Amino acid sequence: MELADILDKGSIITCAKVNSKRQLLQKLAENIAGDIDVKAQVVFETLVAREQLGSTGLGNGIAIPHGKIIGISGVRAVFVRLEMPIEFDAIDEQPVDLAIMLIAPAGAGADHLKALARVARLLRTDSVVASLRETRDAERLHEILTAPLEDINAA
Repeated sequence: MELADILDKGSIITCAKVNSKRQLLQKLAENIAGDIDVKAQVVFETLVAREQLGSTGLGNGIAIPHGKIIGISGVRAVFVRLEMPIEFDAIDEQPVDLAIMLIAPAGAGADHLKALARVARLLRTDSVVASLRETRDAERLHEILTAPLEDINAA
């Protein structure tokens, strides 16, 4: 699964001003709600419920909040680059400044896992993370995130 399949250009949020994990999850939920025809509150509550199981903060300033919702048609993603890092209860206890949210249909076990694996693999690539942090341009962020993995590994 490629990110280009699940991440629209309109799903890139640059220089977001949020002060907390809660505000970040709300911003992500609000961004995707209309696209998946689900109330932002439902998306937000789904993300909060997942966070209560354990933080989705991976470390190195990166988080991948995610969840499953009944009735949506496919996996969708929203990326946010924060203006200032926020506390996120990440495993390395470092603040988060890059986050990509994944929302999947309730029955999408394999697709959800493939998307999580793809995002995690991409964001473990130091050159990708550095590029994401260097730009504030939404179109460029989308290009970086949706480049074929082979191109990234060749760089």
